[in-house]
Amino acid sequence: MNFAPLNENLDFLKGLNFKNLQEFKRNLSLYEHIFQNYSKIHNISHFKTLENEIIHSLKILDFKDLRFAKSVVDVGSGAGFPALFLALVLRANFYLFEPNFKKAAFLTLIKSELKLTNVFIIREKIELYKEKFTANLITSRALMRADLLFRLCSGFFDEKSQFLLYKGSGIYEELKGLKEAEIIDFNGRKYALIKGSEAKKFI
Repeated sequence: MNFAPLNENLDFLKGLNFKNLQEFKRNLSLYEHIFQNYSKIHNISHFKTLENEIIHSLKILDFKDLRFAKSVVDVGSGAGFPALFLALVLRANFYLFEPNFKKAAFLTLIKSELKLTNVFIIREKIELYKEKFTANLITSRALMRADLLFRLCSGFFDEKSQFLLYKGSGIYEELKGLKEAEIIDFNGRKYALIKGSEAKKFI
């Protein structure tokens, strides 16, 4: 793992104490090792560099304080971007919904090897999961249109919850008409923050 790009692009790392920073780096190196070995057998992503994807997953922490979240739901977790990496930093319980067997197995392996007691892997589509609960924060990375995602997550959020969507330029059109939606641009990548009260307008 090349930590130079992370140190250059993630300002919040400067606020971590030495112990937490070393543990963070150890976990990233272990993730990289497992990811590379797993990918030799199972094709779970097409990432060019893990460093760029990790930066993209965590850069939001330079703009927003997400420590309010105690319960986080991630929809379509894939190889763990962004939720798995947010779980390395934030003190919250993360529920990763990933119906794909190979990807869910990979996430389960990562959870075990990194000893992530705050991460829970759910191998099911979120709309089919019957034990609904209210999350403080719902994250998703370029999975589907925002309005469709809001509908699928019905029952998992209330007016006080927030959505954090990792999207491209199309997000402006998707959220057209929402007065309180906030979109942060970092190197062309968009972070969209939507209050639960606004998301409910699509349901």
